Amino acid sequence: MIRKLAAELLGTGLLVYVGVGVATLSFGFGTTGSSYAAGVVATALAFGLVLLALAYVLGPVSGCHINPAVTIGALFAGRIRPLEAAGYWAAQFIGGILGALLLWGTFACSPLYSRSATGLGADGWGAASPIHINAGGAFLIETVLTTLFVFIVLGATSKTANATAAGLTIGLSLSVCHLIGIPVTGTSVNPARSLGPALIVGGTALTQVWLFIVAPLVGGTLAAGLHLLLLPKSAPPPVEPASAAA
Repeated sequence: MIRKLAAELLGTGLLVYVGVGVATLSFGFGTTGSSYAAGVVATALAFGLVLLALAYVLGPVSGCHINPAVTIGALFAGRIRPLEAAGYWAAQFIGGILGALLLWGTFACSPLYSRSATGLGADGWGAASPIHINAGGAFLIETVLTTLFVFIVLGATSKTANATAAGLTIGLSLSVCHLIGIPVTGTSVNPARSLGPALIVGGTALTQVWLFIVAPLVGGTLAAGLHLLLLPKSAPPPVEPASAAA
């Protein structure tokens, strides 16, 4: 169990460090210049590709959930026990916070970085949203995208799926979620990814972070229900995800 929790903590920390790091470089530092679309694509690929790699490395250890929404989906799908799920959640949130702290420490070494002006890739709605979407719209898209993502994770890691392609499928699906979600809320679909940066940035990001914790958990629960509803009756009993993640 300790190895599983360590894998979840490490994986979540690395996901935040790389994914949120690229988001901060793209939109905070403006490394993509005047091309907003380039920043969206770069960030989407960063999240998807790092998850793809981690899925194959950490999947055999913990299932590589590295996302509380995936864990709640696995819980309600009957793939993980409640006590184990609680341990995963603790490891994931701690990993997300540590990853954000490490990223902040890295950027703080640059004279161009300002926590208030540059930020740390935090999610948001209203004035904090690129399209100024309201809280209702933000909750809706985060729920829908998380449902889609976790549903794909559960399907790609079921016993009847092609295990060798699971990591690729999951990584690409996370990138797709970010392609549509970044211009709307910044994209969470992962409560641990959102909490770490919000704690560091504070202010609006911290007051709004509850939505990016609750909506993905709702989405993960809905995904489990869809998975159980659509899983063929004759299929073998499901097993714990071989990979996951956002």
